[in-house]
Amino acid sequence: MPFNRSVAMQWLAVFAVLFALLYLLGPILTPFVAAAILAYICNPLAQRLYAWKVPRTLAVVLVMGGLLLAFVLLLLILLPLLQKEIGLFVTRLPEWAESAHLHLLPLLQQWFGANLEWDSAALKDMLLSHWQSAGNVAAKILPWLGNSGGALFAVLMNLLLIPVVMFYLLRDWDDMMARISHLLPRHWHGKVSEIAAEVDGILAEFLRGQISVMLLMSVFYVLALWLVGLEFALPIGIVAGMLVFVPYLGMVMGLALATLAAAMQFTALGSVVLVWVVFGAGQLLEGMVVTPMLVGERVGLHPLAVIFALMAFGQLFGFFGLLLALPLAAILLVALRHVRTAYLASAMYRHP
Repeated sequence: MPFNRSVAMQWLAVFAVLFALLYLLGPILTPFVAAAILAYICNPLAQRLYAWKVPRTLAVVLVMGGLLLAFVLLLLILLPLLQKEIGLFVTRLPEWAESAHLHLLPLLQQWFGANLEWDSAALKDMLLSHWQSAGNVAAKILPWLGNSGGALFAVLMNLLLIPVVMFYLLRDWDDMMARISHLLPRHWHGKVSEIAAEVDGILAEFLRGQISVMLLMSVFYVLALWLVGLEFALPIGIVAGMLVFVPYLGMVMGLALATLAAAMQFTALGSVVLVWVVFGAGQLLEGMVVTPMLVGERVGLHPLAVIFALMAFGQLFGFFGLLLALPLAAILLVALRHVRTAYLASAMYRHP
């Protein structure tokens, strides 16, 4: 097809307007983007239920109900654990203060020559009384909520909007895809459909690989923490492993919970250090071995390309760049494959 400069300029203008709109509407697009990602992930399951003669709307309700159930189960695992560990922490904090008074305070006085004193009994009574009256915290937070009511309301509305948008996207997915396909220029339709099918296949492989990473890292953290002797190895390991799909969140959340649990359970610092070693080894294993092998190979990316993509997109776009690094790299890989094919078939390559 001959190059038409006028048509090219028209399409550039269209894309410029679209990017400008996306930039201007960025603050309100977050729930729509999140809902679109969730809908894309859940659509194959909804399609399978629909193929089993389940009405489309009921299939969508069942899929979203399953997703909600998984989220609730995660909270049921996490919240009691947090409550118990925080209670143990506050209970043992006065004992730590007394230990510091007996061992650390003399060292400080020896090093700095200052006469430092504190009333350990008063500190213990203060901590216990504040913990027992923790219900008063809500009353202290209410004025802050009133001052930040607008921002809090916006966050809540965005969270409530995500399942609503997701429902309609899942229910009308096939119809929307057909409409988008109908709007494509006919002379581009075949190539665009081919590229879209390749991207869809690669993203499906990415999701399967990511699920494999989550399961493998959950097993690793549970076994490693159990070998260290941590009492809460099972829930902490599951939480840390399941959250690895968000870069660093699983490691940070798991490390915080495991450190708190270890501090409550062990008296020796060496045992706490072993817990830190587990999460350091887990982060290296996940970032340098597991993700490049199980995700990178599935999407056709070399392990070095996976590591580079994570670093590059994280540098350019921050946290969300890390989250979307591998899918975007896979899409870019498909585009580069077609550019390479077009280049090898062009006169620029075949003739000097």
